[in-house]
Amino acid sequence: MSSAGIAALSPICNEPLISPNIFRALSDLDSNDSILIYLSVSGSMFPMSVLESDSIESVKLRIQTYKGFVVKNQKLVCGGRELARSNSLLRDYGVGDGNVLHLVLRLSDLQLIKVKTTSGKEFTFHVERGRDVRYVKRKIARKGKEFVDLEEQEVVCNGERLEDQRLIDDICKHSDAVIHLLIRKSAKVRARPVEKNFELSVVAADLNDKGSYGVDEETNKMQHDVGEENFKRDYGVGKVVPRKPLGPEPLLEPFIVNHKIKLPLVIQDMVNATLNGLNSGNHPIRSLEGTGGAYFMLDSSGNKYVSVFKPMDEEPMAVNNPRGLPLSLDGEGLKKGTRVGEGALREVAAYLLDHPKSGDDEGFAGVPPTFLVKCLHKGFNHPGDLTAKLGSLQKFVDNNGSCEDMGPRSFPVKEVQKISVLDIRLANADRHAGNILLSKGEDGRTVLIPIDHGYCLPESFEECTFDWLYWPQAREPYSDEIIEYVKSLDAEEDIALLKFHGWELPLESARTLRISTMLLKKGVQKGLTPFEIGSIMCRETLRKESIMEEIVQEAKDHVLPGTSEAAFLETVSQIMDRLLHEIAKSTS
Repeated sequence: MSSAGIAALSPICNEPLISPNIFRALSDLDSNDSILIYLSVSGSMFPMSVLESDSIESVKLRIQTYKGFVVKNQKLVCGGRELARSNSLLRDYGVGDGNVLHLVLRLSDLQLIKVKTTSGKEFTFHVERGRDVRYVKRKIARKGKEFVDLEEQEVVCNGERLEDQRLIDDICKHSDAVIHLLIRKSAKVRARPVEKNFELSVVAADLNDKGSYGVDEETNKMQHDVGEENFKRDYGVGKVVPRKPLGPEPLLEPFIVNHKIKLPLVIQDMVNATLNGLNSGNHPIRSLEGTGGAYFMLDSSGNKYVSVFKPMDEEPMAVNNPRGLPLSLDGEGLKKGTRVGEGALREVAAYLLDHPKSGDDEGFAGVPPTFLVKCLHKGFNHPGDLTAKLGSLQKFVDNNGSCEDMGPRSFPVKEVQKISVLDIRLANADRHAGNILLSKGEDGRTVLIPIDHGYCLPESFEECTFDWLYWPQAREPYSDEIIEYVKSLDAEEDIALLKFHGWELPLESARTLRISTMLLKKGVQKGLTPFEIGSIMCRETLRKESIMEEIVQEAKDHVLPGTSEAAFLETVSQIMDRLLHEIAKSTS
């Protein structure tokens, strides 16, 4: 039999992702504040002794003992809250004896694959770990004519036949493992039909000499002797083999609640390109980063990303979250003041409030075009029945990495400050260097692209976090262009815009937007820098309230129960004026 098409995959080893022995070695702590916690990684639980006085950073460094577990690639979650402040202590987050810490990792992007055929050919290539088996087949097909027919290739791992939709990351969990493929043709081939609408399947004893039914000469002669109809009846050749149901056709459509909304052309193009990719058989590719389900969507060629889809039901702590995080018991998200299932709405809100200019795809700060869509595809995380998912669809932007990959001194002042304006007015609770992309144009100009806004517009200011606060550009005064833009902002118009698009902000989130916009406008008018304004909004330590929180609390203490929202905001404004005057005076 000819040999050329089954792929057998075998991981390097089958050890647990983390060895408990490592943690025992790290856990010999003899201290009065020593506690025993449990680290949950990919469904496995490991005991780990730590000190209540350990910082989050030090715990991550100990976990880094294992190759690939880089500190910046780790996220720790305990009790439904991300332990995001590296310099805070475990006790600050209320971590105590017996608590479970969930470790979410950003794995290596590439997987090394070595291929060897029975004819002696060998080659090696890398694929993204988020790709599926069908993509691997395509890579193999480009290596030679003998691999062109994808239907004649099967992929087997330890004797198990893998479906085309199986992710490489699911096959081998080790970031430093090599996947070995043995390629040969499948024993099953598809014969050409003798009648329309018939699909014939034949098991051939020899593929080298095929006749009219795709079988050998002796079988063809037998067919001639007994007659075609009897041959098909007795030998099973020519029987109708129904196609296996592939599930419902992919569905993707904008979720529009107001018939007055006119979709921007850039949104229409993004939706159409994404749907064309799904209809061409290109499955969503789940991102290996983050704490929720995020899927890269391909164009019709299968070679280019066009968008990123984030389903609501796969958000962190949501019912179908694919990262193994616990289900939220009270509906609160990983960040204080946010709700599970609202991340997609906040993603869209960030784009809408970035106020895209007329005839321009980009807004002031460059939030990529984003819209709420309904999408049905079996490639998403469906523990139960296959159902359409509601989520945010964001245009994929070609980039050269994120800001965490290089030092901030190379970033243009204007680019950093535009993002500072966005984050301050939206009270972003999750701005870090990893969710600011960096792109270099043909003219060599560096552009920063803010993404991941699922934690903006929270109900309180407790978790406001701005990584750019400590970049040198944040201490530079705002330019005239940015000052004019800030003067044009109107929180009431923003709230009305979101309502027009179907999201009526909860009272608390609307209050956040009003107060943060108020601070931004007043601060700019006083000549304060992004650092000075941002420092008012962000806490210095986990337990010490920010100046903004103190302002809000003082206003609450001054007003009577039942006071109108307008009267409350006027009180906030007066307190803020007094404080900003003191800050401006001290810095002059």
